[in-house]
Amino acid sequence: QVQLVESGGGFVQAGGSLRLSCAASISIKNINVMAWYRQAPGKRRDLVATITDGGVTTYADSVKGRFTISRDNDKNTIYLQMSRLNPTDTAVYYCAANRRFRAAVGRYEYDFWGQGTRVTVSS
Repeated sequence: QVQLVESGGGFVQAGGSLRLSCAASISIKNINVMAWYRQAPGKRRDLVATITDGGVTTYADSVKGRFTISRDNDKNTIYLQMSRLNPTDTAVYYCAANRRFRAAVGRYEYDFWGQGTRVTVSS
């Protein structure tokens, strides 16, 4: 069982920055994909960014150019650097690890999830 612990959330004014961290209980060197998701109040959980074991990254259109995902294998941690935050970025941010294709449901899913860290952006 892998434990993921997010940190770094908080309150910030629009235009500000935050850096989220996700520390894993095991080495992340061989974890194929790690990701950040977010869930705004009353909405579904949406993918924000992913990073592969080779360092390839992807981003949701809504955060491209503002957020950067990175990983430090030596610290078993991934990060989400968020800048130019706006109130629509307000959400609970979750870290996820180890993506696998679930044939039964026809989509990729993650094996492990953190408990989330809340980000609130005021206008």
